Amino acid sequence: MPPADRFFCTLLCCLLAGLGSPSARAGEAPAEALQAADQALRNGDPTAAVRLATALLADHPKDSRLFFLRGQAREAAREFLPAVADYTAGLQISPKVAFGYQSRGGVYFRLGRFAESIADFDTFIALSPGQAPHHWQRGISLYYAGRFEDGRKQFELHQTVNSQDVENAVWHFLCVARASGLEKARASLIPIQRDTRVPMMQVHALFAGKALPADVLKAAEAGAAPPGDAGNRRLYAHLYLGLYHEAIGETKLAREHILKAAETTADHYMADVARVHAAVLQAKGKQ
Repeated sequence: MPPADRFFCTLLCCLLAGLGSPSARAGEAPAEALQAADQALRNGDPTAAVRLATALLADHPKDSRLFFLRGQAREAAREFLPAVADYTAGLQISPKVAFGYQSRGGVYFRLGRFAESIADFDTFIALSPGQAPHHWQRGISLYYAGRFEDGRKQFELHQTVNSQDVENAVWHFLCVARASGLEKARASLIPIQRDTRVPMMQVHALFAGKALPADVLKAAEAGAAPPGDAGNRRLYAHLYLGLYHEAIGETKLAREHILKAAETTADHYMADVARVHAAVLQAKGKQ
């Protein structure tokens, strides 16, 4: 699973693919203005992108591309409810833009609204059928929605296009364990030989019963990590240790590791999975 891959293509490419040339229709913002807002977002300045898109919407209130762009900028700023509102407004104007459903589905997941996330991902796939095997995000939403058999099928489908991904094997294991028990999950663990990310092979060995939790933590802390990777190594170690302990019924250890994973400062989908899982645990603790 590519951890930093929020979308299947860049924003402007998605918008143009769904809606045609940026200056093709009356009432739309000029191409240069749209590209300036998009460039601000690409440059890591979502505040500027929101400002530019908002100003353009005052004169072009029916240009769905501006809502989609502002939605992504707000998502980048972690303003999730406003992002949903913008994606929804864009889809009301242009309901056939697959990008809008993919984007809103990811935001719904981050908000813990799993059924709505799945519904949007399903619509995205209906509009872009070739993306179905690639949609590991859908599998994760299915897991949190308690649709474990559907999740198992999604991860098996993803395996056909991403054959050396420990994360896919683990989420498949988790779905099988919930649906059919640990014994069947262990027997059906997808074999992986060469996931080069640290500590993924130790994570796989843990779920296969061939390693201990300490081995995962040791691998995550061993050696000099590439710049910026040390935090990801710890994130993945604690996330998958938490999921492992939860799968085998060790709820206290599961909670400890998930909460540690959720402390990450990383800003990508799997980091948000840790945050979402922590929120689920905290909500259960208040019941």
